[in-house]
Amino acid sequence: MKKRESYEFVAIFDYESDGINIRFPDLEEAISCANTTEEAIKNAKEVLELVLYNREEEGIEIPKSTPLEKIKCSENEKTVNVSVWMPLVRNEMEEQAVKKTLTIPQWLNKLAEAQDVNFSKVLQSALKEYLKIKRVL
Repeated sequence: MKKRESYEFVAIFDYESDGINIRFPDLEEAISCANTTEEAIKNAKEVLELVLYNREEEGIEIPKSTPLEKIKCSENEKTVNVSVWMPLVRNEMEEQAVKKTLTIPQWLNKLAEAQDVNFSKVLQSALKEYLKIKRVL
């Protein structure tokens, strides 16, 4: 599956008394909610980014978006076009920090803390050296 640089999908904002439900007719797993239209726009973009990134990573087909004029809405629903630029999304997701729990001897911990060692930075450097990584991926 070829990864695209950008996607645009139609979101449906369903205005209810307790907030706004967000769904994408072409991507059943892309759902969210919000209290305001501004928040709904932000949440729709975030959920679309996550779903598309996950589909790319899992090799799951990304369908073509249904044209706006073919989507039927009820009286309390509005359609919104949502666009995402995937190079930024991929970079953000791949640079996301992952928490790891590890153990080291107490004496080594004391020496490192006494010298204000940044454990994360040292571990990253050691892993890159061990894996023979010359550049940032």
